[in-house]
Formats: sequence, structure tokens, C-alpha cells
Amino acid sequence: MFFETCLRRRGEDFRLQRKRHLHKTIHQFPHSSLQLAKCLQNKRLFTANTLDLIDEDSFMGLPHLEYLFIENNQIASISPHAFRGLKALIHLSLAYNNLETLPRDVFKGMDALTKVDLRGNNLICDCKLKWLVEWMHHTNATLDQIYCSGPPVHQGKKINDLLPHSFDCIIAEFASYQSLKFESISVGAFAFGEDQFVVFAQPFAGTCSFLEWDHVEMTFRTYDTIESTSTVVCKPMVIDDHLFVIVAQLFGGSHIYKRDTSANRFIKIQDIDILKIRKPNDIETFVIDGESFFVIADSSKAGSTTVYKWNGNGFYSHQSLHPWFRDTDVEYLEISGKPHLILSSSSQRPVVYQWNRSKKQFERRTDIPDMEDVFSVKHFQVKGELFICLTRFIGDSKVMRWDGAMFKEVQTFPSRGSMVFQPVSVGNWQYSILGSDYSLTQVYQWDAETSQFVPSQELNIQAPRAFSLVSIDSRVFLLASSFKGKTQIYEHLMIDLSN
Repeated sequence: MFFETCLRRRGEDFRLQRKRHLHKTIHQFPHSSLQLAKCLQNKRLFTANTLDLIDEDSFMGLPHLEYLFIENNQIASISPHAFRGLKALIHLSLAYNNLETLPRDVFKGMDALTKVDLRGNNLICDCKLKWLVEWMHHTNATLDQIYCSGPPVHQGKKINDLLPHSFDCIIAEFASYQSLKFESISVGAFAFGEDQFVVFAQPFAGTCSFLEWDHVEMTFRTYDTIESTSTVVCKPMVIDDHLFVIVAQLFGGSHIYKRDTSANRFIKIQDIDILKIRKPNDIETFVIDGESFFVIADSSKAGSTTVYKWNGNGFYSHQSLHPWFRDTDVEYLEISGKPHLILSSSSQRPVVYQWNRSKKQFERRTDIPDMEDVFSVKHFQVKGELFICLTRFIGDSKVMRWDGAMFKEVQTFPSRGSMVFQPVSVGNWQYSILGSDYSLTQVYQWDAETSQFVPSQELNIQAPRAFSLVSIDSRVFLLASSFKGKTQIYEHLMIDLSN
């Protein structure tokens, strides 16, 4: 079909031309170039030139245009609002250009559109183009069969056959949220009443610092403190709606405090036997058959890692484990539904203890072979399978999987200077965080296809010693203790790359 067009450019009058195509030797549709064509009365516009860009509002003033063919050009970029105002457009052809992607919602407002031709382009079917697949499944317009030029996972596939769930566009990261002006060596999160709290052990200040969430300022603020000496662990434990805190100290003995809700303060209720616990290094709390316990790992030459049990009035020594072995860490976990402890030691390989229900005591089961000098062990689960992260200050840290009889190596990580290798999970995301005194903290993310951790991001934390998660107001925060710098708080953010 022929049409007439009249254009006025730089004061020069163009004669009426009866041609099938509108030819202009230009490289882009600028904001005003096609506004000059307001005198256009026909409903079809053809271009075949050396265009490489379509700018915003290039077709303003052509509200009755029904057919637009911009073919056989070199267009590599289209502005998001390039086609704004083309409410009557029925057919759009961008065939045989250099397009690799299209801006999100570029067809927004074009409700009359029934045909889009994108043949002859090199479309990359990645997250930036996910919106087009979603649009195809919700529009009445049809697209000719076109093929993906990439990425490798979709290369050669028909874009018409892709579905929105074919794209994996959600990524996550820990973003710096709040910096606290104190050093810390341990961190824990707990719920008490209807609120969430966090507690940090500050060895140099000699305090357990409790923080609460300020719902107005959206930050963590001071809630209370327990004054102590050379504090290494502040472990909260809630029993029958009562809050207890086990405070482990290097000097002056360790103590147990209870929260007096009427006086709104912590009160010391018990001392821990200094002959058993001389140099505490870690505390783990757990419940077995409805009874509450905690265990303190003792790292002195003369002390003994000890399990304590709540008897309704206080905590008493229930069982001594692993004397004279200088334990640095204790981890409670269930293996095949049975309670276990794993003790890490500077003098021997990690030892696995199993709970004997008839004797109500832990019994040595085995050790983990070929893993000397393990500083700590932490466990996690993926799809019902049990794994452990083993931290080594010198040598390689490792991830091991329980095969039904023993822990077997899955993956190795260079970890010179590491004292924490902490697994954490947020929803379906499983991470392991490897701290170091000599380099940046490495965050790894579990890859379901390879059943291994892959690098995710790096965090700048000076001498990290512990990590913990806390969930507040549908937000998840990572708490990171720092032995030589400011304690850090990060927020776990979900990012949709398709947006």
C-alpha cells in the first residue's frame, strides 16, 4: 500500500512522495525526528536505514498509526518508552536488527497489538528478557518463531517454548546494615516473650550486651547488659517462660543469671564449679526427652567438658566428658534421630558421643578420622541429609556428609587463620560462612546440582569469631562478631534480576 508523507526538517520542505517505504539517512530516532511527521495521514510507516537506536517518545504524534515496520537496520538499543503513544498500533516489526534484549514493558499501553515480529535478531534469553516470556503468555499478540542466541542454558531454544519458571533470576546477598561500636567474640539470637533479642559477649569490656529491635528507627538498640570479666560466651536459654543466661568467663569463674521480669533486670542465681570449668570456650544448649541441658567445652589442661541439667530449681553437673583434652568447641545434633555431641579438641580428632537413653548419659561412639587440629564443628541439613562444617586454623577446612556410618569428606576449603565456619540457612538458601583473621570472610552458597558450596560473596569483618541469624518483621539479619574491630550486622536481601 502506498502512502503520502510530508516532513519539514531544518526549514527545508520535502515534496510529497508516493513511496512504499520512508527512507531517511539517520542513525537514530531522536525525540523530535518523527514528531515532524505529524502531518502523516496514512496508518503505515516503513523504515529501512542504518538506524541503531530508537529514542524515547520517537513516535509521539502518531496516535492513529496501525502498522510500524522498522526492519533491516542496525538497531541495538530501544528506550523503554520508545513506542509510547502508539495506542492504535496493530503490527510491529523489528525484524533483522541487532537486538539482544528489549527493555521491560516496552509494549506497555499498546493494547491493540496483535503481531510482533522479532525475527533476525540475536536475542539473549536471560533474566532481562524474562518479562517478554511472561508477556507472551498473557497477551493476545502473536510472535513469529524466534530462537535464543544465548545464554548457553537456552541457546538454540525457541523463545516461544520457554516458560517463566525456565528462568532462575532470584539471587540473594548479605548487605551491610548496621555497625556496632564494640568488639565481640560470640553472638546469639533468641526469643523471649513476644520479642526477639540478640546478645554479644564483649571480652575486653567484660559484658554481655543485649540488643532489641527498634520498630520505629529500624535498628538494633541496647536493651540490657550483664557485667562480667573477660567474657567469652553469653548463652541464652529459655525454660518454661524463664530466661537464663550462662555467662562463661576466663577469669573469676562462670555464672548463671536469670531474668527478673518484675524488676526488669538480670540476677545471678548460680556459680559454675570452677574446678570443672577452668577455661570455657563454647556452650551448647539442648533438650532431650523434655529435659533441658547445656554443655560447656573446657579448653584448659586441668578442666573437663561438662554437661549440666536443669532440675527445676537450678542446674547441676550431670556428666563430665573428655577430661584433659582441651576442648575448643561442642556441637549438639541428631544423627538418625538420636542425640549426639561432637567435641572438637586441640589435642585430638573430633569425638562423636551418642546419648544412651536408658543410662541418660552420653557415650563415646567414634571419632572423625584424618581431621586433626579441628577448632570447631557445626552441622546443617540439605534435603534430609546431614552435613558438618569443620574449621581449621591451620590447614584446610572441610564439609563432610554422614553416610549412615561415618562422616565422609565432600569438599575442602583453604582456610588459613580461620576460627569459624558457620552454616546458616534462610528459607531455601543454604550458606556456609568462612571467617579468617588474615583475609576477607568468604560466603558460600549451596549448589543443588553439584551438592557443593560455590563462592557467593565476600564480607569485610576483622577477625570474625561467630555468626548467627535473627528474623524480625519478615526480615533476616546476619549478626557477625568481630574480635578486633566493629561488630557487624548484615541484612539478607533477595534480588530479582528480571526487574
